[in-house]
Amino acid sequence: MKKWLLGCTQEELAQITERLSLPKYTAKQIAHWLYVKKVNQIDKMSNLSLATREKLSEEYEVGGFAPITVTESADGTKKYLFPSLTGVEVEAVLIPDSERATLCVSSQAGCRMGCRFCMTGRMGFGGDLTTGEILSQIMNIQERDALTNIVFMGMGEPMDNIRNVLKATEIITSEQGFGWSPKRVTVSTIGVMPHLKTFLDSSKCHLALSLHNPFNNERVEFMPMQKAWPLDEILQLIKSYDFTGQRRVSFEYIMFSGWNDSKRHADALIRMLKGLECRVNLIRFHEIPNFQYTTSPMHIIENFRDRLNKFGIVTTIRASRGEDILAACGMLSSKKGI
Repeated sequence: MKKWLLGCTQEELAQITERLSLPKYTAKQIAHWLYVKKVNQIDKMSNLSLATREKLSEEYEVGGFAPITVTESADGTKKYLFPSLTGVEVEAVLIPDSERATLCVSSQAGCRMGCRFCMTGRMGFGGDLTTGEILSQIMNIQERDALTNIVFMGMGEPMDNIRNVLKATEIITSEQGFGWSPKRVTVSTIGVMPHLKTFLDSSKCHLALSLHNPFNNERVEFMPMQKAWPLDEILQLIKSYDFTGQRRVSFEYIMFSGWNDSKRHADALIRMLKGLECRVNLIRFHEIPNFQYTTSPMHIIENFRDRLNKFGIVTTIRASRGEDILAACGMLSSKKGI
């Protein structure tokens, strides 16, 4: 099986061309074809000599997967189903919104975090996606050239695949890659330590923490990995970094009726986040089979938002998108009926 060029950094491409005794400038040419021209075949790299292309093709291919299916929601959201090298299919979601087009990409096939309210967690863990497979989700959709933002909020826990996620964000934001500003990329996590620190030290991309409950003993009911990484330790780490400049931290908070939507929870959030430059995104819970909780009524969500805003915590309610095609938050799963 040939190795993929897609997913290689400029440094890795330079190592490949050196090993193949190709001219030094070839690595820069390949990177341009991969990440600017977005070609899918080595033969299309027309400013490489025929001999160079033939030599590359003996061991390498561009790589990547075309989507198996595309499903469109009534609200314009699209869900793409991709094959993966793990043998487990993965999903990516395109969310068009006025002048923005955000792609929600997956970093793993399934997930091993086991959050009780998440369909992906019910799949179990199928394996990490390679850097090339992560980038392939961006490269192989019809709207790739119209994208304005990338969020690592699809299937999987990005910090559990930190090496490949960091490589993907490096390629997306480097001059030798897509050339995007880090402000256009957000990486989500439940707070996997110590990989969270590695991310904060290595990347300027935005961070989103899946919070959902400010109390450790309650959070662990729905998010069992809380036992390994207590919330107070995660917040202590986040507060040691500067989020007053280009990089932003946000907190994702799914609203469950009767579980985390009381004044007690709102006030605990206010105490927890006081003094931290951040944003809280309230998300309506999208109900899944065989789970006892339902979403909070909208007036409860609005009251919760208003109380946080009153005490200086910038809080918004995120619009639900793609629920009718199982593309909304917590609903991604390539294994149906689980």
